[in-house]
Amino acid sequence: MDSDVELRHLRYFVAVAEELHFGRAAERLHLAQPPLSQQIRKLEGILGYPLFDRTSRSVSLTAAGQVFLERAHRTLRNVQRDIEETQSVGRGEVGSLHIGFVGSAMLTVLPAIFRQYREAYPSVRLHLHESFTAKVIEGLQNGTLDAGLLRDGDPVEGLVATTLYSEPFVAVLSASHPRARQKSISAAALRDEPFVYYPRSAGSRAYEKPLTLCEEQGFRPQIVQEAHNWLTILRLIGAGLGVTIAPACVRMIASPEVVCLPIVTEKRGAGKPGSKLLSTIELACFTGESRPIVQRFAQIAVATAQAAMVLS
Repeated sequence: MDSDVELRHLRYFVAVAEELHFGRAAERLHLAQPPLSQQIRKLEGILGYPLFDRTSRSVSLTAAGQVFLERAHRTLRNVQRDIEETQSVGRGEVGSLHIGFVGSAMLTVLPAIFRQYREAYPSVRLHLHESFTAKVIEGLQNGTLDAGLLRDGDPVEGLVATTLYSEPFVAVLSASHPRARQKSISAAALRDEPFVYYPRSAGSRAYEKPLTLCEEQGFRPQIVQEAHNWLTILRLIGAGLGVTIAPACVRMIASPEVVCLPIVTEKRGAGKPGSKLLSTIELACFTGESRPIVQRFAQIAVATAQAAMVLS
């Protein structure tokens, strides 16, 4: 509508008010002087009061013009701030990001990922949720999480998983175990050992994958005790309750009461080599994820993980 004050009117007015000269203001705005004078007169008409006292020799602000100049500056600053904030949201630089992760990922490259992301996007409110792989997937599916760090996650329709980190499995024994002084061990040597293990509810693939090493040697271990985190599992093993197969990163929290031995692959029967299984940390996002805030996190996660692999 012709009776509405537009942002261009404010910019024109501020230029004239600061220059107190229509010719210099027109040059500053890259306009011809007559159209500028016309727009200022239109603005004064909309407001109903003159903003400038004009003579053939000078231009000065009226009392109304002085007040309006302060308001115009404030309005233009607010608009610019709103534009910049909107652009920041569009670039994924502000907002809230909910990330689910498995606790064991904190023993790998995950802390470096969080550090790099925090340094790059300090204005994002980062909410971290520790849980099992299955629970992280559940959070993604019900919309409470934006992305998740899984260990050996099950394939899920609608989610895409990108491997960030891979590591071998190790056997964890009590330091007093008869085989504790060995430099390595075969899965077959664990045949008659009681196992301390995490529950199946952690995720079916994460649960079954390490046990494949045993099944390749013709047995499935007897699990005598379950625990929900690796620190508890290792402490129970140190107390003599059994052994386990774990991702190699648990060495970082292993106490002197336990030993972590590399698992050597063996042939079971003619021409049947044992598998060299790896445990993987994966970044799970929605297929076709388009939110910049999630895309930026994914980019940093992948780049940080790749850099860590080069250095390792």
